[in-house]
Amino acid sequence: MSRTSNQANGDLLREFLSIADLLEEPRLAQLYAYLARDGEATTQELIEALDLPQGTAYSYVDRLVDAGVIQVVSETPPRRYAAREIELTVTTADGEREYTITPALIDAVGRRETDADIDTYIDRHGIAGLATALTYTVERERGEMSHRLMARDLDISPLAAEIILQALRPIVHEHFDIETTGGSLADIEGVDTDFDDA
Repeated sequence: MSRTSNQANGDLLREFLSIADLLEEPRLAQLYAYLARDGEATTQELIEALDLPQGTAYSYVDRLVDAGVIQVVSETPPRRYAAREIELTVTTADGEREYTITPALIDAVGRRETDADIDTYIDRHGIAGLATALTYTVERERGEMSHRLMARDLDISPLAAEIILQALRPIVHEHFDIETTGGSLADIEGVDTDFDDA
């Protein structure tokens, strides 16, 4: 595991465990991603934007502040919170691949409860697979990659590649400065959008 900035080992371990929580709990990831995308917010604004129960929202905010992944930016009531930048590079258990955990990846995880395609992809390929698909989506949106090349590289069906590329497309455009070049499923004749058939 490597990190882009230097931290004491205890701080790094705490941050890693906090990020692991974000990757395991989609609603927690949604809250972090909202702050990373939209900037500062009060707990009440988070409740309204994310449709969270009040107790859950306060609990999540406290957990993320304690974990150090969000910070209080205004102490005067009502308190305002902002996301801290996360960029942590990890190596898979088999040592074969590295991937970077970023706000965009956490945002994608946060959408698994509302996007069946992302949820299915994570179930089949894990967080490391989702991180890889996110990288391919950035390349696709820059015009450097096609769904067929991604499918070949990852040994998945072209349909599965296209579906996850489309699911991740809005996330890429919210987190990266990219001009749109990718196609859509509607542009591909005869493509069935039911992911389970892939």
